[in-house]
Amino acid sequence: MSATGARLPPPWVARLCVIICLLILWEVLGRMGTALFFSPFSKVVMTGHQIFFDAEVRQALLTTGWVLALAFALSLILGLVLGLAIAMSKFTYQTFLPVLLLLYAIPQITILPLFVLYFGTGPASKIAFGVSHGLFPVAVSVIAGVQGIKPILLTSAASMGATRGQIFRRITLPYLVPSLFTGMRLASTAALLGVLLAELYASAGGVGHFTRRFSETFQPDKLYALIGALALMAIALNEATRRLERRFSKWR
Repeated sequence: MSATGARLPPPWVARLCVIICLLILWEVLGRMGTALFFSPFSKVVMTGHQIFFDAEVRQALLTTGWVLALAFALSLILGLVLGLAIAMSKFTYQTFLPVLLLLYAIPQITILPLFVLYFGTGPASKIAFGVSHGLFPVAVSVIAGVQGIKPILLTSAASMGATRGQIFRRITLPYLVPSLFTGMRLASTAALLGVLLAELYASAGGVGHFTRRFSETFQPDKLYALIGALALMAIALNEATRRLERRFSKWR
């Protein structure tokens, strides 16, 4: 290692310094700004400690949490099945991939009323709308992973008598893992976005409902506290995905 590299601090120290600097900047700007629109970090922490003792807010966090977990799980399952169904055949790939990309390009918020009309304003519409956001990143990533497999590997395995099941387990799945987890990371954020949009515009419960309430009543400290809780949800889901990736990618 060079002398210059030896003087560099560990990465976690640099990350911690960046976070501390951003929090200090938040505190300063919050005290300089208008209380109706911006709150200092210290006030957000104190307010967050208070509102999380509110039974309604705790129930909203639990509701959003299990809705998000279910929407993410369904996005993963359906996206994996759809991606494999399209990618494993040249005919389905050429026929249905353009349709999938066309649907992916549609702004999902424009069809939220259709979800509400069909599923109602309960958890079902939030789950379905979250799945509609998380499904496509998984499917597209799976298709890209399967299409990235070198044809010589498939040909060699088939020439040596490997069955379709053996080819799938020994070649397709290992090659698919990196792309699949990339899609899962994107899907976790997209599913959270879908759930929150449904709660914001078509729900009387969940974190999105309270986010709208606090913004309309000019309570930025409570609003930022809820945003922090949502950020923790997203971090937890992303960290769980990262740990799964490490477990299933040991061969790399």
